[in-house]
Amino acid sequence: MNTNIPWEWYRTFLAVMKEGSLSGAARMLAITQPTAGRHIAALESALGLVLFTRSQTGLQATDAAVAIQDHAQAMENTASMIERTAASFSFHTAGLHGVVRVSASEIIGTEVLPPLIARIKEDYPQLTIELVLSNRMQDLLNREADIAVRMTTPVQEQLIARRLGRIEIGLHASHPYLARHGEPESIDALFTHALVGFDKMTPFILQALKHYPQLNRETFTLRTDSDVAQLNLIRAGAGIGMCQVQLADFPVPLKRLMADFFAFYLDTWLVMHEDLRHSQACKTVFNILAEGLQSYINKASHSA
Repeated sequence: MNTNIPWEWYRTFLAVMKEGSLSGAARMLAITQPTAGRHIAALESALGLVLFTRSQTGLQATDAAVAIQDHAQAMENTASMIERTAASFSFHTAGLHGVVRVSASEIIGTEVLPPLIARIKEDYPQLTIELVLSNRMQDLLNREADIAVRMTTPVQEQLIARRLGRIEIGLHASHPYLARHGEPESIDALFTHALVGFDKMTPFILQALKHYPQLNRETFTLRTDSDVAQLNLIRAGAGIGMCQVQLADFPVPLKRLMADFFAFYLDTWLVMHEDLRHSQACKTVFNILAEGLQSYINKASHSA
């Protein structure tokens, strides 16, 4: 097997895995379809494997292709990390320069981080910020992101972690909804209302709601796995649902309900790979995000 395989061949392989065709991979990578075909043929020859078979719907990945995909993805993550790290050590006359990739949940990424990122761009216009929104925990060790906002305690030793505090989750409804349907005064009354919640049970949700077995999937008559959609359904007056206490005031005022019955907390951390501790760009973004997120978290206790 040839071990001196160009990275471009693996990059084309990943693009075909994502797009399902040579033409789609070629468009994604801005190369020609014949070039993409040559890359795949050369990679198969070098590895001694058949990676794709042709079908009416496009290229079908073989078991061998699926087996090496994660390793190739790790290579791509590392290559991107090298580029971002190199860029983060560059300075232009206009100020700090570089690329910093930030990972956060949907809610934090859409409701909390935008003004902080706007501040970063105002102060450091040469910085490029890549914002990855996912409720899946991004792997900092494999360089899927440089900085991540996490709702669980980090366990990897190679991470720089700063605990920001606890974000409280409560039941909320809009004032128009309560005006139409009334405010539940008991647990039994709560379950007569339209409840907004998740569709698929995940380990995180199972852990978060272990003390509230009543709030299971079947109790929700409005179901979505998008936290942003849940929040906007609550704001629109569609029903009662869970949201961060800090988000209950703006832009649509929400009323918290039955705080004695339902309240749980997300331990919140900001983490960064220790290899980036000498990157001025990453350290700057990390510190600004940490300060801003702590202010956001503390807002609930100040307004209580």
